[in-house]
Amino acid sequence: MREADTNEDMRTLALGALAWTLGEPRRAERLIALTGLAPDDLRARVGDATVLAACLGFLEGHEPDLIACAAALGVAPERLVAARRGLEAA
Repeated sequence: MREADTNEDMRTLALGALAWTLGEPRRAERLIALTGLAPDDLRARVGDATVLAACLGFLEGHEPDLIACAAALGVAPERLVAARRGLEAA
């Protein structure tokens, strides 16, 4: 992450990535299936660093989604990866 990226910056970026992920039903279903998060659990824990890191890890697991999400958010894919690492360490 860049020096200026704080925990709040990482969470904001991850929330944007989560919103992007959930914006397409098939991708959302895949996220739920692969992470084991039930939709109610996801809603209840949406601000949890662990859940946000899991979403970013999900995107990392499928590079085309990682790249598309980064482009949609206007960031480099590496920032999403760094945000995941930062959230896991938080």
